[in-house]
Amino acid sequence: MTPMCKTIYEALNRASSFLVENNREKEVARYLLQHVLGKSYSQLMMAMYEEISTGDFGTFWAYIEEHATGRPFQYIIQQETFYGRDFFVNEDVLIPRPETEELIEEVEKRTQSLFDANNTVKLADIGTGSGAIAISIKKEIPRLQVTATDISSAALAVAMKNAQILSADITFKQGDLLEPIQDQKWDIVLSNPPYIGHDEAKTLSDTVIDYEPHLALFAEEDGLQLYRKMAQQLPDMMNKASFIGFEIGYEQGLAVQEMLQVAFPNALVEVVQDMNKKDRFVFCTIVE
Repeated sequence: MTPMCKTIYEALNRASSFLVENNREKEVARYLLQHVLGKSYSQLMMAMYEEISTGDFGTFWAYIEEHATGRPFQYIIQQETFYGRDFFVNEDVLIPRPETEELIEEVEKRTQSLFDANNTVKLADIGTGSGAIAISIKKEIPRLQVTATDISSAALAVAMKNAQILSADITFKQGDLLEPIQDQKWDIVLSNPPYIGHDEAKTLSDTVIDYEPHLALFAEEDGLQLYRKMAQQLPDMMNKASFIGFEIGYEQGLAVQEMLQVAFPNALVEVVQDMNKKDRFVFCTIVE
């Protein structure tokens, strides 16, 4: 039975307790309440003892009950914030992760240091999903010519919707990995591909394994298959003075680094850690 609450504070308190009882993070209650009320964090704090309408509370509690079953709250509200922008998400795409924001920062730094500001720079994002990487980079570095690919037509539809909402001029192509862009040379190639081995499925939370698209999660060869395929194909596709950036699982750094070093013997191949001091990215810089 739905509890009755008069104030925003009471609604938040009950919802937080209910989520904890159902082994969910209590902070999600605040995110959902902010969404329902259309308030920022500070606005919510200032409004704690205001009344909450019956309609708003009913919507809020329905969201809480749905999340308690395991459905990610981002899919419930069809939104996730990434690099300061709100992206539409649904079950056709992975939910953008905070650590991936660091990829955007690395690309900004490396683009500035490697390429002349007046030159045309062509970037490809492989397996774009929601489009979070491609769109964020295009918004941060507007001079880039950005192409985004995905094997899933449903994922591309989400990415195209986000590009339209956020006014990002991006070319979208459907196909498997590098296949849609093999007819061109590139200055930057990025990818956050499926990298979880199938035997790791049992270690994932139910919110991930039961709701996020498995096509975007899992890969063969203990999660390394798609990196190997791309490493083998990229040497014929990169311009001189270019770089490749892969997001990886935290135990895959050395393996992916070796693949790219074999493919590009004269390149600088680096494993870069995230804010939690875990291996998270591999960058390959080609200068000759």
